Amino acid sequence: MSFIIEMFSYPFIVRAFIVGVLVSLCAALLGVSLVLKQYSMIGDGLSHVSYGALSIALACNVAPLKVSIPVVIAAAFLLLRMTEKGLMKSDAAVSASALAIGVSVTSLTTGMTTDVNSYMFGSILAMTKDDVILCVLLSCVVLALFIVSYHNIFAVTFDENFGKATGVKVSFYNSMIAILTAVTIVLGMQMMGAMLISSLLIFPALTSMRLFKSFKGVIVTSAVLSVVCFTIGLVISYQSAMPAGASVVLANLGAFLVFFLLQKGKELLGIHPAS
Repeated sequence: MSFIIEMFSYPFIVRAFIVGVLVSLCAALLGVSLVLKQYSMIGDGLSHVSYGALSIALACNVAPLKVSIPVVIAAAFLLLRMTEKGLMKSDAAVSASALAIGVSVTSLTTGMTTDVNSYMFGSILAMTKDDVILCVLLSCVVLALFIVSYHNIFAVTFDENFGKATGVKVSFYNSMIAILTAVTIVLGMQMMGAMLISSLLIFPALTSMRLFKSFKGVIVTSAVLSVVCFTIGLVISYQSAMPAGASVVLANLGAFLVFFLLQKGKELLGIHPAS
């Protein structure tokens, strides 16, 4: 208990925890739909685009989040259309090009500084008070829109044709998922880094699917797992001075392995996955 009290006595840890929990929740909820719709590569592509936008913003001495959010949202529309049309090679080309642009701009201007490295691999020291306020507001918007649109998101996730037949605006909700994903990735960049932020979208969903088959069960389990793994990862990062992104991913990997073994154990015992 004394260790936890000491850890949260530092303002930067409190800021990291608040932002991390909210971003983890947003990523876990959106990640379930992305994985089920086989759109998970969008998250990876957007993280590379986000790094490119952040690099340009830093080179121009402009607030990174204010530049990257609209750029990544525009990229989300582009990658969504490419994915829908099956242009996966073009999708990879866009994300790789954005990453190359970011690295090139950084090398020619500020160089690979500590600030740039924090965007690549994540840093719990990167969050300022203004960043926290913006992240809290936008995360609450993402969570509210997901909750309000839950039934429609469920419809477009599992059967778009049925959704269209029942009056659901499939294209609108696909676009909304892409936009919310873009915002979540930008918010989590400073914490997780461009190289690791997409794991927050994918790991909780894949882990919870080991034991649960219903959409609601996977959603709830993913949200809980994501928050727990982030908290564990933050503690590991504080203790070992490891980048926050890496420690959170390792915590998620550990949870996946545990759930995978539990799944295999249930299969051996003939127990059906929970609904």
